[in-house]
Formats: sequence, C-alpha cells, structure tokens
Amino acid sequence: MPFANVSPVPEAAAIFSTVLVPHRSLDSRGFRIVMAVLALLSLGVGTTFFLLGAWPVPGFLGLDVLAVYLAFRLSFRSGRASEEITVSRERLTVRRVGANGRAKITDINPYWAKLEIRRWPPFGITQMAIASHGRSLPIGNFLGPGEREILATELSAALAKARAGSAP
Repeated sequence: MPFANVSPVPEAAAIFSTVLVPHRSLDSRGFRIVMAVLALLSLGVGTTFFLLGAWPVPGFLGLDVLAVYLAFRLSFRSGRASEEITVSRERLTVRRVGANGRAKITDINPYWAKLEIRRWPPFGITQMAIASHGRSLPIGNFLGPGEREILATELSAALAKARAGSAP
C-alpha cells in the first residue's frame, strides 16, 4: 500500500538510485566444495564407526550433512531478496523483492520523507527507516553498520536535493 501524497507527475531523472542485496560470502562453487568435503569426511568417519559395530552413527552423520545442506539452501534462498531505492524530485520509490520473488513497491513524496536512524554508539547505525505521515518503512536491514552509514549519508543528501528542487 503506497504512502500518501505521491505526485502523479511522470518520473524524472533519478537523483539517487541503489540496489541493496544481502551479502553472501560463499558462491555456488564454494558450496559444492564445502558439501563434498563434509560428505567425504562423514563417509570416512561413518564407515569407521560402522566397521567398529556402531551402525547407527553413519545415519546420524548423514542427517548432519543433510541439515548443513538445508541450512545453506535456506541461506541462498534468503540471499535472493533485494531492495531498490530511487529518489527523484517527484518521488522516492522503494521496491522490495522478497526471497520468493514477489515485489512490493512503495512510493513516497520526497518532500515529506524523513530518514529515521537509530544508533548504538559502539556499533553504529542499527536500524534505518523512511518515515512519512506517521508510517515507517524499514530499509537496509541486511546491511552492516558501515554500509548503513554510507546509505544514510547518500540517501540524506539525495532527499535534501529533491526537497530543494535542484536538478541531478
């Protein structure tokens, strides 16, 4: 559901545009290597225990490998989410794409938009949201503190520029 006071004027050139995606340090090749090493280790340990007469151990090791596989798959699935933030003179648009691929677009008049930031001094920015007319839209939840600082600086400058009515 969009925020109030969105201008119906056609979209002008963007003052600011970014796409935020969750960081994943392991690519698909690394995932296959980790799973192969884990499977080989579990097979070796499981075979040893089976030969020693502890026949249930290989089954539990197989469940461990399956649990690690499922955890990685869920992590990769959540990594498909993204947030696209675009600021122009007429509107601030936040397009969120969930891990399931569904997109939700929120349009806000940049004149009324306010960037709300919560900080914890030893850590930095812990939460960010765009507020307008008593409603709040959290952004950048999967970013680290340093990335949030950069986003806050750039987004604040873009909102100020949009409010001032200056051209990009």
